[in-house]
Amino acid sequence: MIGRITGLLREKLPPLVLVDVQGVGYEIDVPMSTFYHLPAIGAQITLHTHLVVREDAHLLFGFATEAERQAFRQLVKISGVGARTALALLSGLSVADLHQAVMAQDSGRLIKIPGIGKKTAERLLLELRDKLHSGMAGATDATGATPASRDGSDVLNALLSLGYNDREANWAIRQLAADVAVSDGIRQALKLLSKER
Repeated sequence: MIGRITGLLREKLPPLVLVDVQGVGYEIDVPMSTFYHLPAIGAQITLHTHLVVREDAHLLFGFATEAERQAFRQLVKISGVGARTALALLSGLSVADLHQAVMAQDSGRLIKIPGIGKKTAERLLLELRDKLHSGMAGATDATGATPASRDGSDVLNALLSLGYNDREANWAIRQLAADVAVSDGIRQALKLLSKER
C-alpha cells in the first residue's frame, strides 16, 4: 500500500496530478477540494494516498488532509459507491459539509453531486451516520504544513486497533479536549471507555 507521497508537483490536469518522486512520476487522482489548494507547478507537496488495485488497473488517489482520505475510505466501503463516486462527493462537498449533511440526514445536499441519485444519497446517509465524526476536519495540507489542531484520527486509529468499534471510539474522541496531545488523548479515551463497559 502506498500511504503517502512527497515530491515535486509536475502537472495539474484536473482531477489528475503528476508528482515526481526522485525521478518516478506518480499519476494521482485528487478531489477538487485538494486540487484547489495545490501549490504552483515545481513546488514540493505531500499527499495522503489510497491505492485501489483492480484487475485492469492500479489507481492512486491523493488527498490534502488525512480527514479527506478517511472520508474517502468510509465512502468506498459502502455498497454501490466506487472510487470515482467517492471522489466526486469529496469534490462537491468538504469533509465538514459531508459530516453536516450526514448529521442532518440532508439528502438534498448529496443529490446535487453529479452521479448521486436519491437512493444512493439515502444509502450514504444511513451507512455514514455512525462512521463520520466531527473531528475529521484537520490534518496535514498539500503544502506539508500541519495545523495546531488535532483531527483525532491518530487516537481513533489507536482505539480501533485495540478492538473498540467505530461507535465507541468516536464517542470517546468527542469527550476529549480539542488540543489534547495524541498520547494523552489515547490514555484519556481508554479511561472513559473502561468506565462505559
